[in-house]
Amino acid sequence: MPRLWNDTIEAHRAAVRNAVLDAAATLVAKQGLTGVTMSGIAELTGIGRATLYKYFPDVEAILLAWHERQITQHLDHLRAIRDQADSPSTRLQVVLTAYARLSQHRHGGDLAALLHRSDHTTEAHAQLNTLLRELITDAAEGGQIRTDIPIEELVAFCQHALAAANTVTSEDGIHRLVTLTLAGLKPAAD
Repeated sequence: MPRLWNDTIEAHRAAVRNAVLDAAATLVAKQGLTGVTMSGIAELTGIGRATLYKYFPDVEAILLAWHERQITQHLDHLRAIRDQADSPSTRLQVVLTAYARLSQHRHGGDLAALLHRSDHTTEAHAQLNTLLRELITDAAEGGQIRTDIPIEELVAFCQHALAAANTVTSEDGIHRLVTLTLAGLKPAAD
């Protein structure tokens, strides 16, 4: 087959896949994870159910692909925010704030637990740990973060402290939570 034909087919497949994942995102936002159905996705995308099954075997596969795309976008967002800040302490603060905001929108239930046990989630946690480790290390080298506790424990502290954001309903609450987390990272008084 000519290259142009292959490129066109691949572009079409990517467009269909993205349309399906966008529809899943819309349904999750409106009805929650358990409200996503093959019929609902087919209706939103205008794709026949038979065609939809050629791309994904079931709703779980769609939700896993949607979740993977969402996590990738979140990590890209955290890296972009990091890259815009000019000092180690500011980079840490803006990334922790963005992470807290992302943590605010977690879904509960058995299906959410399944999504969070997937391989892509494990890899994303490793990438998040690396990002936070680098930020904390840079700030510690500048004397802005305590060095009496191992970096890995500080990373875990940040993640667990900011997981509380899923119960916070306001921007002021996010600010207070991040401020408290940063206070726990400050160097110990002599």
